[in-house]
Amino acid sequence: MYIFIDTADTDELKSAFDTGLVDGCTTNPSLIAKSGRDFKEVIAEICEMTPGPVSAEVASIEHETMLAEALALAEIADNVVIKVPLTWDGLKTCAALSAEEIQTNVTLCFSVAQAWLAAKSGATFISPFIGRLDDTGVDGMELIHDIRALYDVHGYETEILAASIRTQEHVEQAALAGADVATIPPKIFNELLSHPLTEKGLDAFMADWTKTGQSIL
Repeated sequence: MYIFIDTADTDELKSAFDTGLVDGCTTNPSLIAKSGRDFKEVIAEICEMTPGPVSAEVASIEHETMLAEALALAEIADNVVIKVPLTWDGLKTCAALSAEEIQTNVTLCFSVAQAWLAAKSGATFISPFIGRLDDTGVDGMELIHDIRALYDVHGYETEILAASIRTQEHVEQAALAGADVATIPPKIFNELLSHPLTEKGLDAFMADWTKTGQSIL
């Protein structure tokens, strides 16, 4: 499963990319607003950091304007992925972009039917929102399982991009459920490496090594 970082904070992204474990980035209007910076400037800077996919979301909800915005964003860099909402206009835009071989990320997916329509529209990625489903009392991870089953049965090539991830357990469960990608907030990404037994074991090893009085170098 690929790892994308879900942020528009370029300092956080640089730190994540430096690990060599991160494959791409997703952004959205809320994250761009939080950064306080120019939208296209931020996307261009992120695209320079990684050869991997960088999702940039259109701001319009109408097809014609959405398509014009998408084409403008696609000019920023070859690795820009156009993010469109899961609406009829969004899917129409997705199909038009797919015909031009421009990668797309259809976002705000909350049902198998929506994921099916996105795949039929030629979406590169579909973004089911796990955490937001959990907030309504529905098991968001079940949606990942069901979309995986649907795509496998019918041979759709659209990749499942698990989004709205709130916990380390979400990441682990998404991987086991067959998600192709997890887009992870920086805080959760940093927590993936942590386990109290790892830290306890390392402290014990270092204490024992210090007692030997030796040096490898």
